[in-house]
Amino acid sequence: QVQLVESGGGLVQAGGSLRLSCAASGGTFSSYSMDWFRQAPGKEREFVAAINWNGGRTYYADSVKGRFTISRDNAKNTLYLQMNSLKPEDTAVYYCAVQKGPTIQIRTWNMDYWGKGTLVTVSS
Repeated sequence: QVQLVESGGGLVQAGGSLRLSCAASGGTFSSYSMDWFRQAPGKEREFVAAINWNGGRTYYADSVKGRFTISRDNAKNTLYLQMNSLKPEDTAVYYCAVQKGPTIQIRTWNMDYWGKGTLVTVSS
């Protein structure tokens, strides 16, 4: 059983930055691909970014490309999301998720474990 705990959310003004973290335990973190998703009020959960098992490949939603950077530290069992140039439309609960395989997946139904999320609010 893999446990995921997100942190780093908060309130930030438009144009600002935040760095989210996701601490993993209970599994073989270094062998899993990992993702960030987000869910805004009244909307479906959507893919944000993904990274393969060793960090050698990344993939981003068009809406965050060039502003967000996903990374991981396998020695610390931690996933990160650096978010720059934040916009009000980035406001959402951000979730990290694990897919128990080495290759990138971006669909919610492909994920095996989820964290409980961290709230990011971007004010205009």
